[in-house]
Formats: sequence, structure tokens, C-alpha cells
Amino acid sequence: MMLIGIDPHKSSHTATAVDPTTNSDLGSVRVDAGFAGYRQLLKWARRWPQRRWAVENAEGLGHHLALWLVAMGEMVVDVAPAATARVRQLSRGGRRKNDRIDAAAAACVAALHGDARPVHAETPADSLALLDERRKNSSSNRTRSVNQLPALLRELLPGGAPTDLTATKAAIILRGLRVRSARSNQKLFASFLCMLVRQV
Repeated sequence: MMLIGIDPHKSSHTATAVDPTTNSDLGSVRVDAGFAGYRQLLKWARRWPQRRWAVENAEGLGHHLALWLVAMGEMVVDVAPAATARVRQLSRGGRRKNDRIDAAAAACVAALHGDARPVHAETPADSLALLDERRKNSSSNRTRSVNQLPALLRELLPGGAPTDLTATKAAIILRGLRVRSARSNQKLFASFLCMLVRQV
């Protein structure tokens, strides 16, 4: 079975085909990161009917490509960047580094070292995890804004803001606020405060 290593980047992906029996480089291609590039990549790889893909950092820059390949019925494994770095260090000329070498190293890791993890299609649990992460981020942003607003108002109001400050009360305070300070830019400061109020 042919192994195809992928070195992913933001704008392009480089693939290198490696024969696992001889560990020899049989060809490489570079494609744009996008559906047109993905289709070009799959067309290039069809010369090897029995193939497996080794995507470096399939949880990061290679995530979208890895999931697309899985959706197309391909066998895909995730290779950690640290593992490909070890292969380069142990190989002849290990100080060299380019996309083709990195892609070949990913394939070698999958073939020889067993440091690869199968990539599976996303499930509803993955979608729920994204929603939960979004909820946590929104909650922490609101908490930070709630804590920042009274501190800023203390700089502008005698005695600061009331302890039971709400978004409505803060908006009323801000509408009546007139900053007369040489060190403050009133317009910029008021805009920042209004932004915080909207998040509270």
C-alpha cells in the first residue's frame, strides 16, 4: 500500500508518495488549500489504487483536508509534528527542511514508527464540543467585561459606579457622563465603555 504524506500550510499543501517497502520518494505535488486543490490532489493520487494518507497535524492546519479525505472514503492518519521532526533528525541530511521532506517524513512515521492516529469523520459530539467551547468563551468574555466596566467608571465618577450595576444602569450613567480630562480622549473612551456595556 502506498503512503502519501501531507505537509499542510495555510495556503497550500504538499503531498509526497513514499513506498513503505523501500522508503523511497516516488513523487510529490503541491496544491492550493481549497476544494479545487483537494480534487487535484486526489486525482494525482489515483495512480496508486491502494493508498493511505498521513497528514501532519491533522488537528491543526491539516484538519480540513484530513476530514475531506475521510469523507471521500480515503484512509487517513494523523501524524504529530514532533514525530516528523524526529524522522528528519534521524535521516541522512536531517538538518534540511522543506515541504516535500516534511511530507515524506509524515509518511515514514505512519509506515515505520507507529506514531500515527486514525482520523475519523466528525460526529454530533464534535459539533456539541464546538458549541460548548463557544458558550464558555462568551461567558468568560462577559465576565471580563463586567469586571472591567466598574473599574473604568471608578476613574470617571466620584465614588465609582453603584455595586448593583446593570447594563441599563451603565448606559444611563454613560449618557450623562462628560469627560473633561487632558489625558483622556473622550470619544475613544466613551466608545470603549459603550462596547463593554453591550457585552454586559
